[in-house]
Amino acid sequence: MTDVHDAPILVLLDRTPDGAPAASSAELLGAAATIGTPVALLVGPGAETEAAAAGALGAQRVLTVSTPAKTLGVPQVDALAAAARHVRPAAVLAAHSVEGREVAARYAVRTRSALAVDAVRVSRDDEGIVSHHSVYGGTYLVDAAPTFGAPVITVRPGEIDDRAPAVDDAAVEEIEVEDSGLPGAEIVAVEPVEVTSERPELRGAEKVVSGGRGLGSAEGFVLVERLADALGAAVGASRVAVDNGYAPASAQVGQTGVSVSPRLYVALGISGAIQHRAGMQTAQTIVVVNNDADAPLFEIADFGVVGDVFEVVPQLVAALEERRGA
Repeated sequence: MTDVHDAPILVLLDRTPDGAPAASSAELLGAAATIGTPVALLVGPGAETEAAAAGALGAQRVLTVSTPAKTLGVPQVDALAAAARHVRPAAVLAAHSVEGREVAARYAVRTRSALAVDAVRVSRDDEGIVSHHSVYGGTYLVDAAPTFGAPVITVRPGEIDDRAPAVDDAAVEEIEVEDSGLPGAEIVAVEPVEVTSERPELRGAEKVVSGGRGLGSAEGFVLVERLADALGAAVGASRVAVDNGYAPASAQVGQTGVSVSPRLYVALGISGAIQHRAGMQTAQTIVVVNNDADAPLFEIADFGVVGDVFEVVPQLVAALEERRGA
């Protein structure tokens, strides 16, 4: 009898614009390895050339579909359905990204599968696969398990610490996919926008420095950038800071922005509304600087400084720069 922990777990990997597996891939394959045997699926032009990269991230098997995808969503769902028929997985995992959650939802509807979204962990019990979720801004932890079939689970980026061991000789297989012919939005043209930055990308960053209303202006928000550069961190912002034009929308951390789970999260001048906490409270270490001792964010802080950010942060930056130069 086959050990249930050897059961295939089908993992749809997002790809970067240059075709490589996205940063979420290592987490997804790591999660899959805790409940079964990771089987990666790469879809799109040049998929076969990235098979070795998927193996290096822990995929025991790599399925590829190199058909050009000019239609959004539909070709990926067709490929996922074909891959699932091919390996008969115990579960299907995808990143809780814009593309990943759309494909997962479409596939779940098409196959009448149970869908669990935005999981922070997956596990297995005596009855099958369980997904674990942090909901209502982290107020509750919820476990979900299907009563039948293989669940489709999207995993929140930045939440999974487990990593699967690299596989040097992962089995690679090109699979045939029948076009469903279902309608979908067509990609007419793509115009790459290159953004040059020495800072890490916010989603998935190990260190994040965020600023809020307390910075007072876009000029004051520069303080966040100075500390981020001193720490080698990504820059984040509260919704108020974004709405007031202190930072771009891409920097917004929270329920309606980016969810992060770094090793270090530094909040400057952020009171800590529940919507913001929902996007960062799983950080391993939280440091808060605020002149309001009653700011809600202090409730979940590991270290808190009650003081003026314009006095505290320059001293911190100077200390960091001095240590770096020592």
